[in-house]
Amino acid sequence: MFSFFQRKRYLVDQLSGFVDIHNHILPGIDDGAKTVEESIALIRAFSEFGVKNFVCTPHIMHNYYENTPETIQASFKLLKKVMANQGIIDVSVDIAAEHMIDDNFEQILAQAQVMPLRKYHLLVEMSFLQPSINFGPAIEKILFKNYFPILAHPERYLFFHNDFQTYQRLKNQNILFQTNLLSLTGYYGNEIKNVAIKLLDKGFVDFLGSDVHNISQLEVIKDATLPVNLLEKINTIIVNTIEHFH
Repeated sequence: MFSFFQRKRYLVDQLSGFVDIHNHILPGIDDGAKTVEESIALIRAFSEFGVKNFVCTPHIMHNYYENTPETIQASFKLLKKVMANQGIIDVSVDIAAEHMIDDNFEQILAQAQVMPLRKYHLLVEMSFLQPSINFGPAIEKILFKNYFPILAHPERYLFFHNDFQTYQRLKNQNILFQTNLLSLTGYYGNEIKNVAIKLLDKGFVDFLGSDVHNISQLEVIKDATLPVNLLEKINTIIVNTIEHFH
């Protein structure tokens, strides 16, 4: 018998073993976790549904979050120390960064002050207000340095929505796409959710990440249910993310 209601399942039921390559759980370093206690709470909450592998990606953003490899390492060492003191030994934590393509990015790239994911991938973003003027040249320089550029949350750039072909042009530039789990839950609104699903349908999404900043956002992911047909598409990307970054 035909049903007007699609079967749904919890998103987190698909995430056991997932490697979260985009999150803001390092303490006191950007707009994510403010204290190491908040970081530990996030790690424990992720662990409840089987996510125990993280690459932490604090912002590097000129004039806002002036992070460097040194500041990121310092926050990382604090987190690792507290994890060890609390006996959290079954969680793997690594570090990278989410790099804003701004007027300072090409300089830190030239100075080898970027923080790649697992050595070869570089997570980048743009302002949500307008495209980065130097985005094209920056991508060329990333590729010249033999990094694979990953564009964080492409579904969230509203200025791309009216010209969907922009996404194809970005893919033609060998840019990988990382979609947020939060986008698929509708956390940022239905328009962004629909674009995220369309990118999945087009086969444009390479990786997934949570982009979690705080425990309330994680609760959204924990409570989210999605149609089974959408979860089937997501599962392929989950596997790809694990295979690349485990």
